[in-house]
Amino acid sequence: MRTKYTLFLFFIELVVHFSISNSGKVPAIIVFGDSSVDSGNNNFIPTIAKSNFEPYGRDFPNGNPTGRFSNGRIPSDFISEAFGLKSIVPAYLDPSYDIYDFATGVCFASAGTGYDNATSNVADVIPLWKEVEFYKDYQKKLRACLGDEKANEIVKEALYLVSIGTNDFLENYYTLPDRRAQFTTVQKYEDFLIGLAENFLRKIYDLGARKISLTGLPPMGCLPLERALNIMDLHGCVDEYNDVALEFNAKLGRLVTKLNKKLPGFQLVDANGYNILLQIVTQPSHFVSGT
Repeated sequence: MRTKYTLFLFFIELVVHFSISNSGKVPAIIVFGDSSVDSGNNNFIPTIAKSNFEPYGRDFPNGNPTGRFSNGRIPSDFISEAFGLKSIVPAYLDPSYDIYDFATGVCFASAGTGYDNATSNVADVIPLWKEVEFYKDYQKKLRACLGDEKANEIVKEALYLVSIGTNDFLENYYTLPDRRAQFTTVQKYEDFLIGLAENFLRKIYDLGARKISLTGLPPMGCLPLERALNIMDLHGCVDEYNDVALEFNAKLGRLVTKLNKKLPGFQLVDANGYNILLQIVTQPSHFVSGT
């Protein structure tokens, strides 16, 4: 079992970082992003990008599909529990929750979205700018229910999880012609996305966010669909996509360094899980009990 829990070490490192940096004071987990962290918002919008059916959710409590693109809980749920908060982070659009539930954690993420607004149009999902509008609405409700002082404390001390970007490449740039015509190399498109990422991070900083975990791209050439379509290479990983992920992640890392220097009080963490996820794909036996 020597590496069975390697993936969880990534989350533990994140938890420890923020615990040490500010005495572990994290009253809420606030989530932006795509299907990697969507806890069910797409259930409540007219889109084909849904996961509210079996076999999704088979390992979730009661075995029910929740709209999470997973067999069970997702990373944001585990991180919330690790901070002593609730074991799931509810979706903002789920009417079964109210602002008192959202006070300790809320998810604005939407499966299929990206930094690029054009990406969200592919499956008619929630664009990132709209996630920010939901966040503004959340703040208004929080202040109305808890008062300005308590609400401001939650906004400032919360841990923000941002996981987004894969769809911009796989569902947009490499699938549709418009962005490839506009950005003649993938490197130019990467730079365009980095600019959008910076604008987004500055915007939520201006709205009060201070502790942010920014997740880069996974080895997206190893995602199941990409491998299934890679017939000529015997369903191996698509090296071109993985190379783009590494290149983009390096640019994100430089953005993190830049913003931490420029924005007072900003604690932006480059939560790059690429290598861990690649290890799971290429060395799966290391993650089997007893090895």
